[in-house]
Amino acid sequence: MNLQALLSDTLAGRRLTAREAEFLFTVTGPDVYDLFRAADEMCRRKNGNRVTFVRNQNIHITNICKNLCGFCGFGRAKNSPGAYLSGEKEIKEQIQAAKDRKVTEICFLSGVHPDFTLETYLQFMRWVHEIYPSVHIHAFSPDEVDFVAGKAGLPTPVVIEKLMKGGLGTLQGTAAEILVDEVRKTICPAKVKTGVWKQIIREAHSLGLKSTATIMYGSAESYRDRAEHLDLIRSIQDETGGFTEMVLLSYVHHKTSLYEKGMVRSGPTGRDDLVTTAVSRLFLDNFDHIQISWPKLGIKMTQMALLAGADDLAGTMYLDDVTGEAGGDAEDYLDHEDMKYLCSDIGRELAERTTLYSIIS
Repeated sequence: MNLQALLSDTLAGRRLTAREAEFLFTVTGPDVYDLFRAADEMCRRKNGNRVTFVRNQNIHITNICKNLCGFCGFGRAKNSPGAYLSGEKEIKEQIQAAKDRKVTEICFLSGVHPDFTLETYLQFMRWVHEIYPSVHIHAFSPDEVDFVAGKAGLPTPVVIEKLMKGGLGTLQGTAAEILVDEVRKTICPAKVKTGVWKQIIREAHSLGLKSTATIMYGSAESYRDRAEHLDLIRSIQDETGGFTEMVLLSYVHHKTSLYEKGMVRSGPTGRDDLVTTAVSRLFLDNFDHIQISWPKLGIKMTQMALLAGADDLAGTMYLDDVTGEAGGDAEDYLDHEDMKYLCSDIGRELAERTTLYSIIS
């Protein structure tokens, strides 16, 4: 394929195919700068000079998980060393801290505990709204919805409606990793299959519940698998329009079983991180926002990703044990003043947003 012609056609409005996206993932050498430039142009057309962030906080519940995925260094089996389950007092203290910090979004960061039920999730949200009724709750993956629905003997749409009535603001589009079942057999065999993930996301969107979309790249997938994942996400967005943004999650490999067993050499390189950012921006023409996970990339690479098609810095976070337990070395909190400096240094303007991308300031 001719890279220059492909990028020119894409900027002129022709939609990339999955095969073309697969080709773009292979770009190396000085050609990467042309790819980044095209993605940056696409980003500016959609978002101007603005980079956004949300003032949020993770609420840590448990690292005990039924899934124990090969790419994850966070999850623990029950009664294993380092396993924890926060109680009501600890969770409420975290919620109070979030209120004191005036965050606008609370995220539940948790393993899928084998003893959790639908009522457990509803109780967590009651605790949140008891202390901080106005905050937006961004929580629960399709895997968690499927799990508690099975326990309750309820259809997943009914569970989604109950979660919405219980205060859920948006659904986490996590547990997606790579939506190719052959890859999932290797990296997350205990999680829902691709078809179930798609089904639950479509159900949530049809009920008016928006979600993020995610991709966890750089583990055991091929470029073709990655392109297929993006193609599936784009097709759902064509149908529902229910995704708020694409969240790019770089695989942090150091303390994960995939790496320790020699099943992967490492996580993605810096080239791959930036190329994946650019390809996602160019391919997902029906998305306004591409979000970078600064705890996974590190601050300096995050800044470069903002020149390669990304426009959102995610959140202030405060806590990210998932990345830390896998060996990531980024800090747990990024102050918005530091974000502003990162943006001004590359000629961008920072703006605070809500979860649903209304601009606050």
